[in-house]
Amino acid sequence: MENVTVDFEKATKMKLRFDTKVGKISTEDLWDLPLISQRGVSLDSIAKAVNAEVKASEEESFVERASNANTLAVFKLEIVKRVIAVKQEEAETKLNAAKERERKARIRELIATKEDESLAELSVEDLKKLL
Repeated sequence: MENVTVDFEKATKMKLRFDTKVGKISTEDLWDLPLISQRGVSLDSIAKAVNAEVKASEEESFVERASNANTLAVFKLEIVKRVIAVKQEEAETKLNAAKERERKARIRELIATKEDESLAELSVEDLKKLL
């Protein structure tokens, strides 16, 4: 977690920007984007574009170090991938919470049904005593 914090701190200090169809967006703006979008900008489309930058800037050399452009593109890709991973985790957590709420609601319904059944089995005298 420490490394992730350092990466986001570095990205914001650098004022890291990502190119999109509609212009540049900041690192913070990544959190507002959907994972996938058919028409608009999405994290998936940005990740694909940055990944293409990484691949385009890769020159295989066994002597020279990676270029600054490649290093920046790799860093940008790591930032986008982290945002995607967090948003996927949040979506999964939200889905699991909804499933759990649904399960508990079903259990409450069953409890109410069982209570109704047990009351229906009581005699009139016993029911009057409950009033």
